[in-house]
Amino acid sequence: MQHSQPDQKKIKGNTEDNPALSKVIERNIRTIIFLRQKAARERSLQDRTADAFTSFSGRMVFVYVHIVWFGVWILLNTGRVGVQPFDPFPYGLLTMIVSLEAIFLSTFVLISQNRLSEESEYRADLDLHIGLLTEHEVTRVLQLLDAIQDKMGIVNHEESELADLEMETKPEDVLAEIERLQQRALRKNKH
Repeated sequence: MQHSQPDQKKIKGNTEDNPALSKVIERNIRTIIFLRQKAARERSLQDRTADAFTSFSGRMVFVYVHIVWFGVWILLNTGRVGVQPFDPFPYGLLTMIVSLEAIFLSTFVLISQNRLSEESEYRADLDLHIGLLTEHEVTRVLQLLDAIQDKMGIVNHEESELADLEMETKPEDVLAEIERLQQRALRKNKH
């Protein structure tokens, strides 16, 4: 499955090296940028369209366009500029158009938010996986250090947390403890 991993030659050759950063950090930054660009390229036409509408509607230009539009609409429908009013006060046609626009804009925003939520969930899963892997590796290193310490005859300080740190952390146990403590705090707040 080589095609799912970024091309390391493309990642390495993109920018000058920054001597203040390690090669690993630079590679990770380039990989993140590559993956974001790849995700942006793989968006469907509908997603790109929704993102474009959402992006435009989230800018001040959108507000200015509407101020001008509403101002011209109201001015034309006062009858004072030589144009027969086509939507007199209370501007029913304008209200209907703006309502339809709001329906479509909110749909576009929801489509974009759903896509961003999926991407965020994907990143959270990756973070969780890496965190669990790191926890496992650190626990194993601590166990090895403890074994080396025992072999060398070095005695642990009585108040050392090493034994606690050497225990493998299980995510389901952590989640259960979080839930238990939250429930206890809620019960305490009710009384």
